[in-house]
Amino acid sequence: MKAIEYLVRDRLSTLGLDSIAELTHFAATSEDINSASYALTVKRAVEEVWLPGLDTVIAKLRELAVEHADAAMLSRTHGQPATPSTMGKEIAVFAWRLERVRSQIAASDYLAKFSGATGTWSAHLAADPDADWPTIAREYIEGLGLGFNILTTQIESHDWQVELYDRVRHAGGILHNLATDIWTYISLGYFAQIPVAGATGSSTMPHKINPIRFENAEANLEISGALLASLGQTLVTSRLQRDLTDSTTQRNIGVAFGHSLLALDNLRRGLNAISLSRDVLLADLDVNWEVLAEAIQTVIRAEVVAGRSTITDPYALLKELTRGHRVGAADLAEFVQGLEIGDAAKQRLLALTPATYTGIAARLAR
Repeated sequence: MKAIEYLVRDRLSTLGLDSIAELTHFAATSEDINSASYALTVKRAVEEVWLPGLDTVIAKLRELAVEHADAAMLSRTHGQPATPSTMGKEIAVFAWRLERVRSQIAASDYLAKFSGATGTWSAHLAADPDADWPTIAREYIEGLGLGFNILTTQIESHDWQVELYDRVRHAGGILHNLATDIWTYISLGYFAQIPVAGATGSSTMPHKINPIRFENAEANLEISGALLASLGQTLVTSRLQRDLTDSTTQRNIGVAFGHSLLALDNLRRGLNAISLSRDVLLADLDVNWEVLAEAIQTVIRAEVVAGRSTITDPYALLKELTRGHRVGAADLAEFVQGLEIGDAAKQRLLALTPATYTGIAARLAR
């Protein structure tokens, strides 16, 4: 900071402004300069680079959600076949989650101080007791497009940074979840990867197209998340009125955002290089008719309440039929035909298939 001060003084002298050279760094401490510098740098990085990168991923997710809104697929809760959804709805979940965190990040505060050695304006007041130094400082900091922190120690307390990095790390966690889910869908054959001319998938297995974009995104998000967590943990504390742990830590802000940007780029490229295999989704649904057990036992409960059935414990009834073994379309049709329920409910169940048992998933996706 002193080197910069001397440089500015020399420049002023060169311009014939020696009379104001002594005002360079007047009554200031290094953190008065650094807090504004970091706030401006991080603000511009987030608003002009990182958020646009996130927006490209969100836009692609929104596009895929609408494109695949009605693509019925088998859900897997705990890794096991579960009530069907649509691929579009599942992708829309990620878009919705990311948009929510994005709005929080976009509304972030970026604060700076300008109040001297220990945040008291002591030297300022000694030099000119009649000046309204807090107002002068506020007008200067707010003139830079930043928020003014009036109550500080020698340093701006960095709470805005902790909040921001926690939110960016949260977004990274959602993106990591997206990467692992798409990777899993690829491994299930739900998505096919579009070959890239000249690319090599494996050094020994020429048939392979490895999902490297999503794997690279995972790794970069893990590195970014670890750095952001460390930043948040360190920057929230400063011993008494000042120590220098923040100075060392803040040198890694750009590294944390850099790895996050790499991940965003990998996700964008990866999402642009997959195509949905609807035939695989339908084939998977067709060998898992037992997922309709939920629908059947729920309809029975409604029929009991309506007085059209006297079946007791329909859950146990369906559990005995379906748990731990496959049940085909014919088996379920025979079972439904023998149920003591109203005819309308029976016909509704007989018309149901795993591919049509998706509720309002398509509407939610759109």
